[in-house]
Amino acid sequence: MDALYEWLRVDTPRDLIWLAIGLVAQLMFSARFLVQWISSEREKKSVVPVSFWWLSLFGGAMLFIYGLERGEPVILLGQSFGIIVYARNLWLIYAQPAE
Repeated sequence: MDALYEWLRVDTPRDLIWLAIGLVAQLMFSARFLVQWISSEREKKSVVPVSFWWLSLFGGAMLFIYGLERGEPVILLGQSFGIIVYARNLWLIYAQPAE
């Protein structure tokens, strides 16, 4: 068990909490592809639902925060630009006049 904790970089209960936050964030970020796939299958064409962008934004933001806490520059770089793109897409969606 100690080898697993070492591999996961878990030394304290705080580390375990941050690991759980990171895993939830990654699951949320990954779920957006499932949502997009199901929506596209239902429509029989490629569709990007609004929930895709919300999952992207929240999952990306949580991963960014996780990267800050864990000192992971790769995660920080990977999520920083994406968060801007996800927020902008949501802005564009909600700024559209109602049909």
